[in-house]
Amino acid sequence: MWSGERLDLAGYLERIGHDGELRPDLATLRTVQRAHIAAVPFENLDVLLGRPVELDLASIEGKLVRGGRGGYCYEQNSLLAAALERIGFEVAGRGARNRTRGDALLPVTHAVLVVTVDGEPWLVDAGFGANGPTEPVPLRPGAEVTQGEWDFGVAEEDEGVLVLRTRRTGTEQWRDLYAFAAQRLYPVDFVLMNHWSSTHPSSFFTGRLVAMRPGSSRRLALVDRELVRWLPGGSEERSAVAPGELIALLDREFGIRLSDRDAAELVRILPAGD
Repeated sequence: MWSGERLDLAGYLERIGHDGELRPDLATLRTVQRAHIAAVPFENLDVLLGRPVELDLASIEGKLVRGGRGGYCYEQNSLLAAALERIGFEVAGRGARNRTRGDALLPVTHAVLVVTVDGEPWLVDAGFGANGPTEPVPLRPGAEVTQGEWDFGVAEEDEGVLVLRTRRTGTEQWRDLYAFAAQRLYPVDFVLMNHWSSTHPSSFFTGRLVAMRPGSSRRLALVDRELVRWLPGGSEERSAVAPGELIALLDREFGIRLSDRDAAELVRILPAGD
């Protein structure tokens, strides 16, 4: 289903820095997801640069594995799905509705994975950017897990809709991240969602730079030229990024290395602000 048999598994494992034993068990699922998220940044630069986002495995490997770049949810989770399938996991896709942008009802455009281990389903997501989980989350209503400085929980709503929520560890207020139903999605569905997200003027990813990186204690988000850091203890820092600092910051903070041509084009098209 996810072209796992065609994946250069050795190349993928080198890219994410994983050298442990591989088995279709929960320990492997955790270490692979953690390593993937730590190594492969979330970013939409191809959309901003006016390039198509291709979801065939060869294109994803060329960009995220051999090219040292990152990508957004369809690329990230398609690559992770191929790797997990190759290792021997049962992997299914789901489509989720983002709930982090106020009260507006947004379309189902976020792609996530459900991985079954010993008969139990786990939510696995390497593509929700700064707010997403860094390890699997048990997919049962009422489940709660702590991942570094953040808690994640699963709630159930009408019609069997499941909601992934988060809060800062030690606080009381949960915040919805996204909601999804049990309907299974396939790679072809990711292609359709990807087309909307990469081309529609209402998409969050068209016309702006987005780069994000989750972590156990520090999380980063860059949207156009504003950098946000969520730090241990609950503090938050916001700062503007000058055009002359942008390329170095993408490399230093997100591990995104661009060619000279792409770097120059990115600086040219990104609004300089006041």
